[in-house]
Amino acid sequence: MKVLTLALLLSLPVVSLTPQKPLRQPTTQLSKRSRGGRWYFAASGHAVYCYGPVMTVPGPDGNLQKVATFCRDGSAVVPLKD
Repeated sequence: MKVLTLALLLSLPVVSLTPQKPLRQPTTQLSKRSRGGRWYFAASGHAVYCYGPVMTVPGPDGNLQKVATFCRDGSAVVPLKD
């Protein structure tokens, strides 16, 4: 009887007691860039979400104009409403 019990115990698979590590998600440039953005009110009357700094650049008529840079819609520069 002891031999039969021992044979049954040895035939069972061994279970590992160490916890498995969760799979890491690869980071991409897009996920790194999406942090730190901010909503701005564009001169066109729409709200835009931009990641870059706000800069003052010369406008088409020679006056200085505030613009937001690197926006979510793909625009590099969006004129802002003051």
